[in-house]
Amino acid sequence: RWVERRALETAAWYLADRVWKRRGARALRGGAAAGAAAGAALPLLDMTGALDGAARWGYLALLLSVACVAADRFFGVTSGWIRDVATAQAVQRRLQALQFDWATENVREVLGPAEGTASEAAERCLGVLRRFSEDLNELVRAETADWMVEFRTGSAPLGIQSALSGGARQDAGAGA
Repeated sequence: RWVERRALETAAWYLADRVWKRRGARALRGGAAAGAAAGAALPLLDMTGALDGAARWGYLALLLSVACVAADRFFGVTSGWIRDVATAQAVQRRLQALQFDWATENVREVLGPAEGTASEAAERCLGVLRRFSEDLNELVRAETADWMVEFRTGSAPLGIQSALSGGARQDAGAGA
């Protein structure tokens, strides 16, 4: 129950974390689309004479569109949303596999002495739980490492990038 609860809490955290990222990603993509559409339409209106000075507003709209795309890329809003959903789904798949493995062990236990002693059955059950816990920890560790790689290679402020890179070099030097 403890292992299952922990997996459900992990999946719930990723699903809750994606909510604000999804809203932000949609707002930024909507702003980019609206800015691009206005940036294309307003200069045309200025050329036809329907709206004087509209070209300047069109350029500003294009700048807004580029700013929305850059903000999404810089803060990793869309990619973070997708990573959160993928990780929550992976946790749920692994939880389902655990439930099937646990049911298999329960069937073996019902079969009785033909499947080994009670201590062997307990050891198999603990092995299933241990493998699941390690798999879940590895999944979260890998997702965190992917996020850190994306953060390092993105347009993060140079001070943060150098602090992250410097820390990694110090750790590698200490191990040598």
